[in-house]
Amino acid sequence: MGAAIEARDLEKTFKGGVRALDGVSFTVERGTVFGMLGPNGAGKTTAVRILTTILQPDAGSASVLGYDVVEHPVEVRACIGLAGQYAAVDENLTGLENLRMIGQLTHLSRKDATRRARELLEQFDLSDATDRPVKTYSGGMRRRLDLAAALVDRPPVLFLDEPTTGLDPFSRVSLWGVIEDLVGDGTTVLLTTQYLEEADRLAHRLVVIDHGHVIADGTSAELKAGLGASVLDLHMGGEDVAEKAIAVLGAGLGRSPIRRANTLEIPLEGGTTRNVSDALRILEDAGLEPVGLTVREPSLDDVFLALTGHATEESDA
Repeated sequence: MGAAIEARDLEKTFKGGVRALDGVSFTVERGTVFGMLGPNGAGKTTAVRILTTILQPDAGSASVLGYDVVEHPVEVRACIGLAGQYAAVDENLTGLENLRMIGQLTHLSRKDATRRARELLEQFDLSDATDRPVKTYSGGMRRRLDLAAALVDRPPVLFLDEPTTGLDPFSRVSLWGVIEDLVGDGTTVLLTTQYLEEADRLAHRLVVIDHGHVIADGTSAELKAGLGASVLDLHMGGEDVAEKAIAVLGAGLGRSPIRRANTLEIPLEGGTTRNVSDALRILEDAGLEPVGLTVREPSLDDVFLALTGHATEESDA
């Protein structure tokens, strides 16, 4: 199938010594969704800006469809679409006027630009809002229009930088469906996201980025398998009890649980029943008792917490 995007040892440092990327490398296969997962400030947007020629790296190299992003930026821009975290459309124009203007800027005739705009408005379920100013659109409608704008020129490679940020659950799921349809038609998508469910559903392969480093690389299933077959959630009665439980379980099991509020998460290895029994026995011997417990399959959230010690929504910037 071949690589659509390649990044090799990318580095970028901003004013004040903020090191946004510190040797980031990955490869994106054609016709797939590649997910970049990480918290705010992890370096995801910086990587996208380099790959889309908005920024130049301090070191390392990157290419899109074989074109080096530094040496051949014009060729790169001709084969990509970009939808950022914030809508890049003119809110005083109508949906049709926005898309038609973009079409004409990409050298379509007015007739062809209008036809393409109407196609996209229908595809993104915006036909009823064709002649309404964008300032009257809901947040979900604006995000769909922004994605449509990135597709006017039918780019083979599409960069989506946190495209569903701020959307309600219904709008988010709707946009996921659009992305899946695009990939089904052969588009390559690089998606940055903080939403673990989003990465789990859409990404064929993903990297986890934290503090400018790639700390994990693989499929969602591969990353979750690294935690073990199951996760034990122990729900403690309060913060003090949870802190005491972490100490005794860490000493007794040889590894400390991950804490999320008053819930302790323990990846289970080997025999699930024996591991659960061991944890409960250690707590009982210490005079501690959970108010509830759950045994479940690991999630990407568990992966991220295990790798970084914090949740994706926490900002590192």
